[in-house]
Amino acid sequence: MRIALVVSRYHSFVTDRLEAGARATLRDAGLGDTDIETFAVPGAYEIAQAAQQLAVSGEWQAVVTLGCLIRGETAHFDYIAQAAAHGIMRAAQSTGVPIAFGVLTTNTAEEALARAGDGSSNKGREAALAALEMVALYERLSGRGSEARRR
Repeated sequence: MRIALVVSRYHSFVTDRLEAGARATLRDAGLGDTDIETFAVPGAYEIAQAAQQLAVSGEWQAVVTLGCLIRGETAHFDYIAQAAAHGIMRAAQSTGVPIAFGVLTTNTAEEALARAGDGSSNKGREAALAALEMVALYERLSGRGSEARRR
């Protein structure tokens, strides 16, 4: 299995921690470092674009998206958060490849850091687990056809 990580460089003091959590989780699940590749993008707005391209490439069983938006004084936060969320969902739906959402939308840097710490509360970890679960579900659905849908 190969998993792509799309990681925003903006707010890297948070996204680096999300990436570390995702990588640790994927390694714990048995993936090697060569099975996990990180693709950096400038910010949250660009995440969906990269995720879409990776998903259509056919090289990845799943894509994990990681980013961080911290609310500011203008509506910019709302526009970018909505665009990122909708873009990531559209990419997953249009490609049929699991794309996990690990983009934080927080009010403060402190809230962001709390969600990117060590341990089970790391949202990068949660996104990686979601990707693995969705890969297993897609395999089950494709391999078992109508019987899998009955359960």
